[in-house]
Amino acid sequence: MIGLISATAAGSAGCERVASAWPGRTRVYEGPVGDAVRRAFTECDQLVCFLATGAVVRLVAPLLADKASDPGIVCVDEGGRFAVSLVGGHGGGANELARQVGELLGAEPVVTTATDSVGVPGLDTLGFPAEGDVAGVSRAMLDGEPVVLDAELTWPLPPLPALAPEGAYSIRVTDRAVEPAEREVVLRPPSLVVGVGASKGAPVDEVLGLVEEALRDAGLSARSVAELATVDAKAGEPGIVGAAERLGVPLVTYPAEELAKVEVPNPSAAPLAAVGTPSVAEAAALVRGGELLVPKRKSAAVPAMATCAVVRRAARGRLAVVGLGPGARDLLTPRAKDELRRASVLVGLDQYVDQIRDLLRPGTRILESGLGAEEERARTAVAEARLGQAVALIGSGDAGVYAMASPALAEASDDIDVVGVPGVTAALAAGAILGAPLGHDHVSISLSDLHTPWEVIERRVRAAAEADIVVTFYNPRSRGRDWQLPKALTILADHREPTTPVGVVRNASRPDESSRVTTLSGLDPATVDMMTVVTVGNTATREIAGRMVTPRGYRWQEEPK
Repeated sequence: MIGLISATAAGSAGCERVASAWPGRTRVYEGPVGDAVRRAFTECDQLVCFLATGAVVRLVAPLLADKASDPGIVCVDEGGRFAVSLVGGHGGGANELARQVGELLGAEPVVTTATDSVGVPGLDTLGFPAEGDVAGVSRAMLDGEPVVLDAELTWPLPPLPALAPEGAYSIRVTDRAVEPAEREVVLRPPSLVVGVGASKGAPVDEVLGLVEEALRDAGLSARSVAELATVDAKAGEPGIVGAAERLGVPLVTYPAEELAKVEVPNPSAAPLAAVGTPSVAEAAALVRGGELLVPKRKSAAVPAMATCAVVRRAARGRLAVVGLGPGARDLLTPRAKDELRRASVLVGLDQYVDQIRDLLRPGTRILESGLGAEEERARTAVAEARLGQAVALIGSGDAGVYAMASPALAEASDDIDVVGVPGVTAALAAGAILGAPLGHDHVSISLSDLHTPWEVIERRVRAAAEADIVVTFYNPRSRGRDWQLPKALTILADHREPTTPVGVVRNASRPDESSRVTTLSGLDPATVDMMTVVTVGNTATREIAGRMVTPRGYRWQEEPK
């Protein structure tokens, strides 16, 4: 919950704007400001104070205890010009909150955290528990001192600068219960799955005690437990549910018939008779694969009412297929920017890499290649993800439209996580420039016969022509392919009037953008190249005030005025 506090009419108006935009996330605190701040501090995860920073500093100073537990605090000035991350930039999420508040109010977010200021990821913001000398190692990275990455487990990480084979500072990635050394940060990846079985009415202390004992005896850290797993029949068992809650991890359940198919070293007749599978703890831990570190063990109680087993799952690399949009920076989506900064490896066409190079974090490994190497880029991106890396594979427009998503996903399997990040396509960008040509049914067709036989392309063009659908042509003409566009236009002309509007947009949204509206008979194919998108209207498309408009077909538009 985000607490909202103000002391003036202008501040109250800001509170109302935030509260109305985030109704489920916020609570407005009224009354004397000091009392409001103190109540919000104890009751909320974050605070947005429409107050001077000095006033907030004096009010919260006596309340501060620990940066790991204190709420994140953002201050917004009286004029609504700045959203200042004051306290809890990383741990309390104030840096991100300042950005969100700034976007909502049109204010400039002010973030002074050193790592954020220079684009270096904070070691306590990676989504893993971090132990040890976080401040010291972060400072070493900022200063360019060599930092050693000791990854006992390969896990997707964002780019970390100043990594070296030797150095006085180190980052260790492990699920083992080791204490951080001097000048070391230990990151705990979510690599462990604990399978749990329990008799009806098993006490939560017995279940939790068994899990903690099993981890401790195996030298494993409880902070690397990703989930507890059990059979569906035990989804509501209070002892198992309570243990998961106290560990702060989700409880995942599986059908008995699915668990019964898992090969385990210690099957038993008892769970088979009780819930329909010869193993609960081991099978639930192993059902998604992994290395069995702790075979089934029983609790020490007499009679024993709980069992558990521990599995280490292999790290899953992450491949984000990112659409960069048509070229303009303001048409690059916020999600795309986040994925670019999250990736430790970037794979892309060299000219696309140049577009977003300034957005990458220091330390990002860039694998770029030229035109014609699409298959190589797809294979490289998937191979890097299979090594446990966080990879971004970039393409123009939307990566799923005539771009890199298709070859990459054809190469990938279920051993990596794949995320698609949509982008503004060339057809959409061109449509916005031309007016509203895509107001009704429309289709995009690539005229390049490098990957598709012309006979297939021609059949699709003819079908679109006969169906009276607006057509956007990608890859309309190149030096080596100069006859396909005239042929396609001839097919359309058999079904549409010569005066049918045609929009031609080159380099949509880029500095040298150009556009024009002509007609089906007036278009000169020689003026078109590979950087051009050609949109041909249907029989209802009209040119109105120099813009292409395809009517949606609303009845009210047909009524006489």
